[in-house]
Amino acid sequence: MSAQRPADPAARTALTGQVVLADANSFFASCEAVFDPSLADRPVVVLSNNDGCVVARNRPAKALGITNGTPWFTIRERALQDGVVARSSNYELYASLSRRMMAIMAHFLPNQEVYSIDECFMDSIWNDKRTIEICRDLRAAVLQSTGIPVSVGVAPTKTLAKVANHWAKDHPSTEGITLWSQVEAQYGDQALASVPVDQVWGVGRRLTGRLMGMGITTALDLRDADPSLIRHRFSVMLQRTVLELRGRPCIEPETDAARGVRTDQILCSRMFSHPVEGYTTLAQALSIYAQKACRRLRRQHGLCGKVRVFCSTSPYAPQQFCAAGRTVVLEDPSDDPLVIAGAASRALKGRVDPHARWIRAGVVLLDLTDADRFHTLEGLDAARDTHGLGDVLEDATRRFGPFRVGVGYGGIRGQGRGDEDTGADWAMNRGMLSPRSTTRWDEMAVAQAR
Repeated sequence: MSAQRPADPAARTALTGQVVLADANSFFASCEAVFDPSLADRPVVVLSNNDGCVVARNRPAKALGITNGTPWFTIRERALQDGVVARSSNYELYASLSRRMMAIMAHFLPNQEVYSIDECFMDSIWNDKRTIEICRDLRAAVLQSTGIPVSVGVAPTKTLAKVANHWAKDHPSTEGITLWSQVEAQYGDQALASVPVDQVWGVGRRLTGRLMGMGITTALDLRDADPSLIRHRFSVMLQRTVLELRGRPCIEPETDAARGVRTDQILCSRMFSHPVEGYTTLAQALSIYAQKACRRLRRQHGLCGKVRVFCSTSPYAPQQFCAAGRTVVLEDPSDDPLVIAGAASRALKGRVDPHARWIRAGVVLLDLTDADRFHTLEGLDAARDTHGLGDVLEDATRRFGPFRVGVGYGGIRGQGRGDEDTGADWAMNRGMLSPRSTTRWDEMAVAQAR
């Protein structure tokens, strides 16, 4: 498949270019339907770790009033009566289909910037007519090759492209493609006035209350706000959002996003399948989470200078709620799995209530640097993995699959479909996991001719 290019030079736009945002529709739920045709037109929800809360739902599920973040146990009985199909998060399947989807879309438009697992930004230098043609071909190719439906928003800036993309999803008459210039021409300021401020990219819930206190309740209000005032009261990032809503590109591309590079932190956090007590079990989990985070650190050829660990009890028992956390500063930046796992497992020693029922724990690698760019005085080099353990673990992962070996894995190996993680009694529960049809030979989809 070759990249799309118009033969007629007149198809080039006289503008500096347009931002194209391609975003999969209800990505996790759509992935579940790819290898299970029986889910077509049925309400589908995907649950978080340990089948806890709803994290994704398709359009029929949304029509039933199911919202993200809803604990599954609170709606399970009614949802099953309504014919809702629930699935555990199938991370391997989603990641595999995401890679295929991104690879296909990269053939149609230049400068692809993978923003998340289900969306990417691209550029178009063509006029509106040709841009729509390319986007239409892009959507058809992704649907045919992966079975994933995609919506496309086209606008002068990333923030407006986000708005246009949501417009395409909410208005079936657009057939999945929206040019913001056409929306503005038809609806004027009413288009932004119809968008609540908490749905603007870069705002979120944390800032919504403060903005509403200033009388800013819609995207139109935010666009018309004084940029200098917004910067003074909030941040330069929100000021950029204001300017982007006015059609001025202000957000630089994240060149490392497609490679999964993290520049601020690397997090590995899980909820336990049931509460655990005592430091020993907690330290075991933290050690394994640290190794998973370290594997990502080494994959991007980085070093970390700090290791933060945390744990908490259930928030649904507020009278008994407690949490603990600590940040450990390493003597030298390191990528050594023994150093990092050791720091994580020792961090909370003597700091946790031995009678508390912990349900969540996590490890965060902080103060990240590129190993090739780390320079210091002679004799003060980074604490690299000189014994080669990290390389051995990486080689075993590439040869035998993820999480086959590791420090502290003895006696807690999983069995059957759970062998991708640990078999400890605290390990994550995924009781409604669909087949990992694209990454497991023994779970591949089978087609039968009748």
